[in-house]
Amino acid sequence: MTEQARNMRFVIAGLMLGILMAAMDNTIVTTAMGTIVSRLGGMEEFVWVTSAYMVALVAGTPIFGKLSDMYGRKRFFVFGLIVFMLGSALCGTADSIVQLSIYRAIQGIGGGALMPIAFTIIFDLFPPEKRGKMTGLFGAVFGLSSVLGPLLGGYITDHLGWNWVFYINVPIGIVSLFFIVLFYKESLQHSRQRIDWVGAFTLVGAIVCLMFAFELGGQKYAWDSSVIIGLFAGFVVLLAVFLYVETKVSEPIISFAMFRQRLFATSVIASLFYGSTFIVATVYIPIFVQGVFGESASNSGLILMPMMLGVVAGSQVGGVLSTRTSYRNTMLLSAACFTIGILLLGTLSPDTSRAMVTVYMILSGFGVGFSFSVLNMSAIHHFDMRQRGAATSTTTFIRSLGMTLGISIYGIVQRNEFTNQITNAFQGQDQGAFAGQAATALTPETRAQIPAPVLEKITSALSTSISQMFLWALIPTALAFITVVMMPGDRIIIPSRKNVPQKSAN
Repeated sequence: MTEQARNMRFVIAGLMLGILMAAMDNTIVTTAMGTIVSRLGGMEEFVWVTSAYMVALVAGTPIFGKLSDMYGRKRFFVFGLIVFMLGSALCGTADSIVQLSIYRAIQGIGGGALMPIAFTIIFDLFPPEKRGKMTGLFGAVFGLSSVLGPLLGGYITDHLGWNWVFYINVPIGIVSLFFIVLFYKESLQHSRQRIDWVGAFTLVGAIVCLMFAFELGGQKYAWDSSVIIGLFAGFVVLLAVFLYVETKVSEPIISFAMFRQRLFATSVIASLFYGSTFIVATVYIPIFVQGVFGESASNSGLILMPMMLGVVAGSQVGGVLSTRTSYRNTMLLSAACFTIGILLLGTLSPDTSRAMVTVYMILSGFGVGFSFSVLNMSAIHHFDMRQRGAATSTTTFIRSLGMTLGISIYGIVQRNEFTNQITNAFQGQDQGAFAGQAATALTPETRAQIPAPVLEKITSALSTSISQMFLWALIPTALAFITVVMMPGDRIIIPSRKNVPQKSAN
């Protein structure tokens, strides 16, 4: 093995560790949240622990992508690693929920630099014939993180303590930092440009207003309260300013000129729809299995293992197929599998067998797995090294935004449907008390204390609300399918096929 090949392996390992660490952080912390709240208090404020991280991550992603085009990938990937490790170390020392939320925002800033730049580096390093395989591998890591996180979170919290949910990132980050600093030799092909500070600040402000409106609306504040209306108004105003500024500055954070490329535009829009549906499946399938089938919540990470395997397989298959046929043809297979999988999840009921739920998860995971590898490749297809960071970060930003909107909107749908089902099932009785027992139905110990007739009605209401939510989730799934159909027939051109027309798949 040559020295260059050996160095490349270390670089790949460093990038994969960085992606895994940043992508998994939110799910691993969610599992430990009950323990964290019991130790630190702050039941009313714990939502900020997740929100602070997501706001910083989503808002920082396009900014760091642009900066990496201007000043180099390596320095900002290293910056992201250092900031993420610093935030992680601080989180482990937090003694209040407010303090933990501030430290989580620091983590999110680092995470916003890690994920988009890692995928961009892959395109810088590898020739076209190897990009499918590599992006498939990295896409599998990204998908794996959303399922592996709850499993590790529960284990670490039970055996090491909640602090180690954060501390574990430090040794992983140090290894990643060591590999990247020593073995990644970066090209110097970058363009010095002016930074669009106004666009950056208005984008961050708009995302903050939108995410907090969804987080707090209907829970801490009524939807028609002045706080929520003010947050939505702030989002609209700041978004309008951002869009106006981006059309006027010479070097925008998100370049609308990129969307003139139909392949880029359709890839980014498809990422939005895939993200909004996939996150719903990862959150509500465990709730269904625990609340309806009565399986242990401590095994929540294992519940999604079939979907995880489907995601890994789909990401790998998608990466390989994209080197042999057009992006559109590859994603059509993905969209078909994903649509069928979500449709089947919409048929869930207490009578559905555990084996069939497993089949539905595998099919859904296989379908969405393609998107983690193929859409990242197709979005960046027409851009050179000076624009790849912006293209990749825009795709990641839109996918993350879709996940945030998806879990917020469909969480409202499921909650409202569950309330309606409880109302119909317990007419004339204390419906609030029965609705409150739904949480106790998620653990076998407390589940056994609920009278059988009451438990049956609660599980039926929970099952119906989740299946109805999945049927509503067919809307973005169908829109993803339509968007994929609209993709052009571009495909990866490898050196041995130089003379093949770029759109021969049409």
